[in-house]
Amino acid sequence: MCMNRHRHDAGFTLIELIIFIVVVSAGLAGILSVMNTTVKSSADPMVRKQAIALAESVLEEVLQKAYADPDDTPAVVEANRSLWDNVDDYNGKTEADLALPAAVSEYLVRIAVTDGSAALGIAARRVSVMVSRGPESITLTGYRTNY
Repeated sequence: MCMNRHRHDAGFTLIELIIFIVVVSAGLAGILSVMNTTVKSSADPMVRKQAIALAESVLEEVLQKAYADPDDTPAVVEANRSLWDNVDDYNGKTEADLALPAAVSEYLVRIAVTDGSAALGIAARRVSVMVSRGPESITLTGYRTNY
């Protein structure tokens, strides 16, 4: 009885290992270059969150003010933030007018108050707060009605 022994070695040859390393390296290089491009073009999450928080804070402050001027002098805009008592007093204000804390001094703030009656079908003021820093820009809009 003659036994042929076929040798079945488990494992890979050196050539197969080298080819595998080259293929995996090329794939990783491609994936990393795509991730690098994505990270560079995405917004900084911290900047975005701070801008949203600042915009929400300013919008809430404006919307809590009266619809009409309680002093009954609509043509007069009060001198500073502590005297602003209605939404129209905030129209056209910026970060300089708001005297923001130093921690958010790099953010630009623009407030616009317009007639929002057409959008809602009732007497209303439309308040838009835009906060930006570098290429990031957030705009929040709210309505103040006379209730």
